[in-house]
Amino acid sequence: MDTKGFQGRVHKSAAVHTNDPDAEKLTIGLKVFVEVPIIMNPRYVLFTGVEGETGTRVIEITAGLGKPLELEPDGFNLDGRIMYRIEEIERGRKFRVHFTNEPEASGTFRGFLNLKTNYDEMPMLNIRINVRISKG
Repeated sequence: MDTKGFQGRVHKSAAVHTNDPDAEKLTIGLKVFVEVPIIMNPRYVLFTGVEGETGTRVIEITAGLGKPLELEPDGFNLDGRIMYRIEEIERGRKFRVHFTNEPEASGTFRGFLNLKTNYDEMPMLNIRINVRISKG
């Protein structure tokens, strides 16, 4: 199983077809826990709404290693449509990134926020942002 892109608990199953008339099809399952240096929950931002209204989405970022985590913005392409702020919840350990849509922004667009880290194991976090705001 390729665990790239997964984090935390993962459950996968597969159907196995056999030539045994008593068990022509079996389902096998695999449960794993994928440890990663930095845990993001959720792993992306999805906004839906109506023009003129604001909404906020939050991503929690947790250090997965025994050393303090540092985050530094390193690229954001939704200025004027989305605002963000980084809140340190537990020093060097847990952060929340708050995303809020601008009330006058409407349409469908995609973007990202890149955060540089001090972890050699994961030097960059890429937070994908998908937005669908309809006209009021």
